[in-house]
Parts: sequence; structure tokens; C-alpha cells
Amino acid sequence: MAASIALARQITRVNINNTKICRLSTVCTDGAFCNASLKRYSDVAPSRSDPEPDVVESHNETLSNAQAHYRYIFPEILPNPDSTRRNKVCEMLERNDMMNRRSVLEIPEFYVGSILAVTASDKYAAGNTSRFVGICIDRGGCGLRAWFILRNVIDDQGIEIMYEMYSPMIREIQMLKLEKRLDESLLYLRDAPNEYSTFDFDMAEVPHVAGDHVPINPLKVKLRSRPWLERYERQDLKGVEDLGLAQKFYDRAKQLATPWEKYDIMKQYRATVTAEDQDEVFRDIHEKQQQIEQARIVRRRRKKLQSNR
Repeated sequence: MAASIALARQITRVNINNTKICRLSTVCTDGAFCNASLKRYSDVAPSRSDPEPDVVESHNETLSNAQAHYRYIFPEILPNPDSTRRNKVCEMLERNDMMNRRSVLEIPEFYVGSILAVTASDKYAAGNTSRFVGICIDRGGCGLRAWFILRNVIDDQGIEIMYEMYSPMIREIQMLKLEKRLDESLLYLRDAPNEYSTFDFDMAEVPHVAGDHVPINPLKVKLRSRPWLERYERQDLKGVEDLGLAQKFYDRAKQLATPWEKYDIMKQYRATVTAEDQDEVFRDIHEKQQQIEQARIVRRRRKKLQSNR
């Protein structure tokens, strides 16, 4: 049998999320790291009893279901996928600011294609507020720099306003119609007839049952004749009717196409946030989001009671 190895155990107590844990690291006499495990402090020192396994499994299942939903309603919560622009401390501070803003401003779930009404502060408007209704044609950004664009046609003139989602100037964001479109961006509405972008400012809210699937509008838009703001024939658009161009335009688009990029795993990896990082972010905001939802329910009940008096 080989010579016995003297083992030295180093116990380092840390505090993560107000839970005491300790790291047990086993080090060989020659300085090589042999084994490491992370155990609860209750395994080493006397403490209160651990929660029941059924309770832990139920909590983890609830958290997993919530995280799967957060990926769609909080896309801006996720950090910048560019690793060169990431900073853990800055991301944590921004998440806290974002959740604090959501605690006083109800930001509904919406997608490109949804119709929203935004009320913002405007010192030049009557009552120091202005309300704009429009269809969301694009959204992007991450963290406090998240933004979305609303479009409407007023007096035969297309009007677009870009809102910063967490701007303190926004007083209310009202969901009038929750739906998706066939494309992730509707910027081609700029080259479409006005009828596709015209919405009444007094439009009534279309009810949507919480928990139901978000409907997808299969509408296909007929664009005006060229010239256009973009080369739409070179984009894989599903919500646009046949463009009616000469064959040479489609041949050129085929030459410039890069169909192999969908198989480029490294490009996809660099353009997305890993599942581990997503779970860490959603786990961080889960408790705060539950508190916000409970407070929102209480406010709605109080408002309903006051209106019934």
C-alpha cells in the first residue's frame, strides 16, 4: 500500500444570502488540491433543523417554473452577452435599481406586435403629461438601458417614439392588446400603408387571461413599392407578403445569404447568456418579484374598494 498521505482540513466560514456555509477543502501534503466540497454549516456546527425535503423540492419546482417564465417577460434583466462588457457588481446594482423601479411602476408583459399606451411626464403638455398609443415595432437593450419603440399614424403622418423602459419620466405603461407577430422586428411597417400602423387613442383594452398563451397574429403586411428603407428581400421575413421584385434581386440576396451561421455553435454561444448565468440572475430577482406581485395585488384591491364606495 502506498505511503499514507497527511491531510489538512481548512474550514472557511462564509455567509451567502444570510445562510452560513463552510468550505471543506482537502489539501495533500505536497500542496496539490485533492478534493473540495461545499457543505452547509449545519453539517459541522449545531444549528436549526434543515427544511423538509418535500418543501425544498416544491420550492425548487416553483422557482424553476418562474425562471422559465422570466426569460420572456424580463429579457432586459439578463446581462450583456458580450463578456468584455460585463461587470458583476454593476449588473447586481442595476438589477436592484430595476426591481425598485418595477415596485412603483407596473411594467406589463409585452412583445413586438403588442399595442401599448404610455403616459409620460411632459412639461409642455396640458397637465404636464402626454399619452401615446402605438404598436411596439422593436425592443432591445439590457439593464437600465432597455428601450422599446411605439409607432402610430396621426394625421397621415407616421409617428414613432422610443421610450427608455426604466426612465423616471414614464408614469404608466398600459397594455391594450397583448399579442405577438410572425417576426421579431416590425420595422418594415415604415414602408407599409398607414392602415397597418393606425390605432385609435381611445382604443379599449382587450382582456387577456393571466396564464394563457400569448396569441400570435398571423397577419401578413403588403409593402408599398420601392424604394424602401431596407433591403427586405435579404431578410427572412414571415409577416410580409410577396415583394413582387425582379428575379435578379432574389438572386443577389441568395448570393449574400449565410445559411451556415445557424450551425455556428460558437457564434450562438457568444450571442447568448449561458443557462447558468440566467439561473443566477433569475434566482436573484425571484424573491423580490414575489414581493412586488403581492404588493400589486393589495394595491388593486384597495383601488377597487375605493371605487365601489
